[in-house]
Amino acid sequence: MSVKLSTRQVGDVTVVDTAGRITLGEGSSALRDTLRELVGKGQKKILLNLGDVTYIDSSGIGELVSGFTTVTNSGGQLKLLGLNKRVKDLLQITKLYTVFDVHEEEAGAIRAF
Repeated sequence: MSVKLSTRQVGDVTVVDTAGRITLGEGSSALRDTLRELVGKGQKKILLNLGDVTYIDSSGIGELVSGFTTVTNSGGQLKLLGLNKRVKDLLQITKLYTVFDVHEEEAGAIRAF
């Protein structure tokens, strides 16, 4: 199963609910396209909900970093929500946990914008 993405608005924050696998090919390109589309529409506050992501490979990590850079360079903010243990460990091993603003609960993440 590749990744499934859906977006919703909570106030002025766009929440991207992500489920499945973010891997080389379809999964990482879907994430890239969604983030670029949101930035193109002028969305500045993006919360990436990774609660239902089962697996991320190195390509998926690269897309997270690329998406973070794209959003930040356009004057926006990208925050991560609901990392499972595997994804959290992966971000800690790659030292990216300190780069991303990571939250456990949606309400707190939205308030953090």
